[in-house]
Amino acid sequence: MAGPIVITGGGTGGHVFPMQAIAEQLVARGVAPGQLRFVGSRRGQEGTLLGGGPVALTLLPGRGLRRAWSLGAVVANTGAVVGLFAAVLVALWRVGTWRPSVVVSVGGYASFAVALAAVLWRRPLVLVELDATSGAAHRLLGRFATRHCTAFPSNDAHAVVTGAPLRDAIVELDRSPHARAVLRAQEQPPVESSRRVVVVMTGSLGAQSVNRAVTELARLWTDRRDVTLVHVTGRRDFDSVVASRPATTGLDYRVEAFGDMATLWALCDVALCRAGATTVAELCALGIPAILVPLPGAPGDHQTKNARAVVAAGGARLVRDDECRASTLAALLDEMLESDTLFAMSAAAASLGRRDAAAAIAREVCDVGGVS
Repeated sequence: MAGPIVITGGGTGGHVFPMQAIAEQLVARGVAPGQLRFVGSRRGQEGTLLGGGPVALTLLPGRGLRRAWSLGAVVANTGAVVGLFAAVLVALWRVGTWRPSVVVSVGGYASFAVALAAVLWRRPLVLVELDATSGAAHRLLGRFATRHCTAFPSNDAHAVVTGAPLRDAIVELDRSPHARAVLRAQEQPPVESSRRVVVVMTGSLGAQSVNRAVTELARLWTDRRDVTLVHVTGRRDFDSVVASRPATTGLDYRVEAFGDMATLWALCDVALCRAGATTVAELCALGIPAILVPLPGAPGDHQTKNARAVVAAGGARLVRDDECRASTLAALLDEMLESDTLFAMSAAAASLGRRDAAAAIAREVCDVGGVS
């Protein structure tokens, strides 16, 4: 019997969800869940998001490197290097035991040990590039990969442009007027049909700069009766946002620590968010116009490059993190919420969308791994 297909990556939801999406499409092609393996990091969200399902999950030690030279960062990075060494040893043992038919890496610090083990054991390696620029792990091991699946056009002659993989829960969303009206009526409290919905989401931790600006935006918009502002703060800033939220007289202002993005994307007219690869891919696949605030200091400034690809197509506006203020957001949103602009930006975003990306990647994986 051929070895399993190993899917590795993680550390953040932006890597975990693509792992899940690829596995869903491999199963749809007839690969049994028992022939799949997830490998991620103990410190990431993999245990919560992927654990307990039909696909076995292995968690490795280690954490990502901090890009700073303070004493605390040096101490943390020393521990990270030790953890990485331990992860490589575990990965070498696991990959040597499993003898996988193919290893699929979606990036993130959790992927490096397993991808390296695949190279050393001479197992086929498929790299899935989610961002406009490769992360460190993929840059180091890219020359050894059997195939590259990229979300954006690439200068690599061996790359296959597939798009970024999306979960079935996102791909299958119905954003038709009727479906959205039903969903809005089911919300508690219901969202009035006359209101535009702006959804703010910057990740599981949140973004302090964006959260402050949106709280002030709610204060500016206190009398607006044509907007519902859904503010997903992330767990770090939730209490402070609730404590400082303004009393609104007309604005429907909803503050949540977390949100089900499948539901929120189905509801919203305009998004305000970071520019991680999975977020950008979801917005484009669903045709949602957005204000993108790239994470400052992201490796290779990849979030800015992701955002610029959508801005160039006309589907988004870009705001630097240090320029994220209520007045700036208000001016952009006033423009974007106009019907003609909303329609044009939605069509532009959708022009970059690839709802079939996970299926395309699954085809490439099966081809490389000789899986019928």
